[in-house]
Amino acid sequence: MMQDSIDFGTMNIPKLFRKMFIPTLLGMVLSATITIIDGIFVGRGVGSDALAAVNIVAPFFMLSAGIGLMFGVGASIVASIHLAHNKVKVASINITQAITVSLSITVLLCALVMLFRTDMAYLLGSSDLLLPLVLEYMNWIVPFLACNMLLSVGLFVIRLDGSPTFAMMCSAVPAAINLVLDYVLVFPLQLGLAGAAIASVISVVVGSIMILVYLLKYNKVLYLYRPKFSLKSIRLTIRNIGYMIKLGFSAFLNEAAIACMMLVGNYVFIHYLGEDGVAAYSVACYWFPIVFMVNNAIAQSTQPIISYNYGAGQWIRVKQAFRLSLKFAIICGALACLVTIVLCPAVVSLFLGSTGNAREIAIQGIPYFALGFLFFALNIVCIGYFQSIEKFKQATFFTVLRGIVIITVCFVSLPLLWGIKGIWLAVPFTELITFAIIVSYYLRQHFKR
Repeated sequence: MMQDSIDFGTMNIPKLFRKMFIPTLLGMVLSATITIIDGIFVGRGVGSDALAAVNIVAPFFMLSAGIGLMFGVGASIVASIHLAHNKVKVASINITQAITVSLSITVLLCALVMLFRTDMAYLLGSSDLLLPLVLEYMNWIVPFLACNMLLSVGLFVIRLDGSPTFAMMCSAVPAAINLVLDYVLVFPLQLGLAGAAIASVISVVVGSIMILVYLLKYNKVLYLYRPKFSLKSIRLTIRNIGYMIKLGFSAFLNEAAIACMMLVGNYVFIHYLGEDGVAAYSVACYWFPIVFMVNNAIAQSTQPIISYNYGAGQWIRVKQAFRLSLKFAIICGALACLVTIVLCPAVVSLFLGSTGNAREIAIQGIPYFALGFLFFALNIVCIGYFQSIEKFKQATFFTVLRGIVIITVCFVSLPLLWGIKGIWLAVPFTELITFAIIVSYYLRQHFKR
């Protein structure tokens, strides 16, 4: 079992950040490849309509991962603070409550979606033409979203337990399994969209099993308690869960923001450009998780460092970790923008082949979409900082602003001003406006102090 020597309270901040960031980054990038590999095999092996269908179902992935992130961030912050005060049992109880409740919520939501799956498909923007493909993919994916959620929340717990390398393996192993099975099921076995869905299901099931095995047998500090159902226990669980949700709600909204970006974008693209427009937009949505995961790795690597030292009252270490995360965000955001613009034709061809209307739409539009990556990186890190120091109101406000309010306004208004180019610029404008608001707030608070 891979375990790491980590002391959040005394270790040199740059060294501590590297020990957290490198395995977290590798794990998250490998995890994002599950989505990207699916897109490549679906686009080349099944067709652009299937790719559009997957993009319509994708918000369910975001929802399950968002629930996992919400409880993972919330429980990790609370447990970090308890560990800073040597309250190991309390921290472990918080972790147990987070996993138990998040699993229950996800299972209930999956049951409701399956009960009304046709209505949900239309609600997510499916056309009559795409409906059979959307339902085919949903029937395989939705019942196993609880495993995707458990994988999301479990990675936080394992990193906090001091084993970021094993957390990386919990992402790397499913990614490798998905790669092999995607090829086998889509091409030699010719199972089409169902094959890609089965490959994804098997990979996340394996990842969730790895999480459970670690927590039950190989944990170092944190461990799972048997749930209690006395009135007092239920009351305390509700109180603790409520606080975790407050702390982690903006993390859920980050995923909801991506789901909203996909949902509103699907509606706008299908309105202006039809199914080819949705297929072109799906390439951007497949590529975007890589950018998101890299910057989320920065935020999640600094979160336990900031939360632990915030709980211990070591503000110099808190500020040092935050400044370091900003530097990495600038570098990673700028590189993501440059790489996407330069490699755009090659990336699009991986998904949509060398010809076709959807391919041309994507090649013309994705460079505009990539202009927002730098500000997106800074926004994710800043919101993560507010989460880590228990400023959940600010974190939630900025996340709702960028993920729901501003992006909806931009998707509706910018096409009226600049046509098709305006659709692609909706996300960059959203990130730029949000970053300007966050900077204004931070400077105002700084001058007040």
